[in-house]
Amino acid sequence: MRYLLRRLGFFVLTLWAALTLNFFIPRMMPGSPLQALRDRTHNKLSPAALNSLLSQFGFDPHQNVAVQYVQYLKNMATGHWGISIGGSLGVPVRKLIGQALPWTLGLVGVTTVLAFLLGTVIGIVAGWKRGGLLDGIVPPVFVVTSALPYFWVALLMILLFASGTHALLPNDGNYTNGLTPGFSGHFIFDVIKHAILPGATILITAIGGWILTMRNNMITTLSEDYVRMGRAKGLSNRRIMYGYAARNAFLPNLSGFAMSLGFVISGAILVEYVFNYPGLGYMLYNATVNTDYPLLQALFMLITVAVLVAVLICDFVTFWLDPRARAKA
Repeated sequence: MRYLLRRLGFFVLTLWAALTLNFFIPRMMPGSPLQALRDRTHNKLSPAALNSLLSQFGFDPHQNVAVQYVQYLKNMATGHWGISIGGSLGVPVRKLIGQALPWTLGLVGVTTVLAFLLGTVIGIVAGWKRGGLLDGIVPPVFVVTSALPYFWVALLMILLFASGTHALLPNDGNYTNGLTPGFSGHFIFDVIKHAILPGATILITAIGGWILTMRNNMITTLSEDYVRMGRAKGLSNRRIMYGYAARNAFLPNLSGFAMSLGFVISGAILVEYVFNYPGLGYMLYNATVNTDYPLLQALFMLITVAVLVAVLICDFVTFWLDPRARAKA
């Protein structure tokens, strides 16, 4: 119980610190919402009108910073995230995020889970058969792929599969313009077709890290005494590999996977930007360029909460699965 309470206390403290940074960092960025609104309205509004407009959008440049901070914390907790002052001027932030979130969860969420599962299985086999053919191929290949920049792989995918008059796959957007969104087979197939290239880009660049980490964990675990004991008892290789080695080698990967799941909310910014995919990553980029404080703060808050919640759940799962963690508590 003390362990769980400590983790909850750490969660609350970290969340408060992150939200505080989330409040101050955008205010230290170059530019200001006032200047952004002035440029967007082509200087047609008076300073008084601009200040009034900013106040309506939840940002008063003349209000005390401490008052703004208290109001900001209250708004973040109650879901009153304000109104966009960026490219979607006047649109509620919750509506913008609600429109982009499903696309990011579908694209980045699925590919993150898939990369983790495939990488874990391949890493288990490569570590178990250390020195074999698979283990000789896996490390050098995936060291390279895990170091490749997202945008470079995305551009390569476009060059190979989506350029020229005989392009195999689309390279822009989330579905074909003119289609009516719905649960029809034609629309779903079109959405999947648009997600193949960005999804493959994320998978190629993400899977290598999981493979290499799981392989190294397996090699370390295979030298443990309980694995030797399993062999001495005459257990089958399959049971030793999965029941003894893989089960324990898998636990350190849980924390990394939890953080990856949390960062799904941020989207793969460069991938969504290259493919013009309307997810949260692309929205975060546009909010930064447009100095859209309300949208920036809401997105950073969601990313922070998602990561912290995922890590907290991972801690609880590890505590439940690993007797050593319970013994230390």
